[in-house]
Amino acid sequence: MSLLEEKSQNTTPISQLGEFGLIDHLTKNNKLKNENTIKGVGDDAAVIDIGDKYQLVSTDLLVEGVHFDLGYMPLKHLGYKSVAVNVSDICAMNGDAKQITVGLAMSNRFTVEALDELYAGIYLACEHYGVDLVGGDTTSSTVGLMISVTVLGEVEKENVVYRSGAKINDLVICTGDLGAAYLGLQLLNREKEMFKENPTMQPDLTGNDYVLQRQLKPEAGVKYIKILKDLDIIPTSMIDISDGLSSEVLHLSKSSKVGITIHEDKIPVDYTTMNLANEFNMNPITCALSGGEDYELLFTISQVHYDKFKKDADFTIVGYVTDASEGNNFIAKDGTSHPLTAQGWDALKK
Repeated sequence: MSLLEEKSQNTTPISQLGEFGLIDHLTKNNKLKNENTIKGVGDDAAVIDIGDKYQLVSTDLLVEGVHFDLGYMPLKHLGYKSVAVNVSDICAMNGDAKQITVGLAMSNRFTVEALDELYAGIYLACEHYGVDLVGGDTTSSTVGLMISVTVLGEVEKENVVYRSGAKINDLVICTGDLGAAYLGLQLLNREKEMFKENPTMQPDLTGNDYVLQRQLKPEAGVKYIKILKDLDIIPTSMIDISDGLSSEVLHLSKSSKVGITIHEDKIPVDYTTMNLANEFNMNPITCALSGGEDYELLFTISQVHYDKFKKDADFTIVGYVTDASEGNNFIAKDGTSHPLTAQGWDALKK
């Protein structure tokens, strides 16, 4: 066997691991060396002790052709979205976003005016969420556009929420509704393909404002964090729903070392999402479980808080926490139980 053949047999494609498998692989030997590093890799944000409070730090990368398509994503919307998805990570730690830095790599096809549009969206989001743009970096790219945003936030030490605190018999709660962003993406892709076939045809997006907004201009769950504070409730665990409900349930389960059961008839789906899913011959529940990019919050709370949530339209009790031995389960409308698996979007898998 040649040396080249031996090396080929010992290589592992990144797609075999996927995004989260790759993160686990690359960080399995990571050792924290500083006493003020409270939480490193493995949650929605890193946690650093800065004295009276904890500082929260998170980074997201958006790459043209992978995370967005400028064929239908306006640059102003893209700028706004790049900030919102980072603020969402701070919300998932029960914190408040304060500052961002922006890293930008762009090819020579982008003009100054185009970047002005991008930054108009960034500044609009900064204004909306009350965060400051405090730095960053720019460089050239041989292909396309790449945006890297790092967000800094803070949280009172006693209020920080991790993915790892869910307790048996806790309620599992989801904010807002799910699946709309994925259907918005399907609609935009369909209209793009039809336009490519017939450039004289105008896209028909009538009546789909909600799903389009959820895809093109998502919002972080800042209002939900405020409601929780007003109700004097600290979730036992929390995560933002960026990769689909099923993936996030499994993240909470893994980190908290518990089982989680969710019910199909409890999953919140907007009627416009249902209608569009039917038009695409898709199951709206599948879109909610696996679609991603909703940026709602998924969290667990003690049952003693049940009365505070049972009539609030912003919050839906979708399931409950069990012992780890019971696994993660999906209860269909007909009452049958199925193992819950992660089918969410993964940029590194084929």
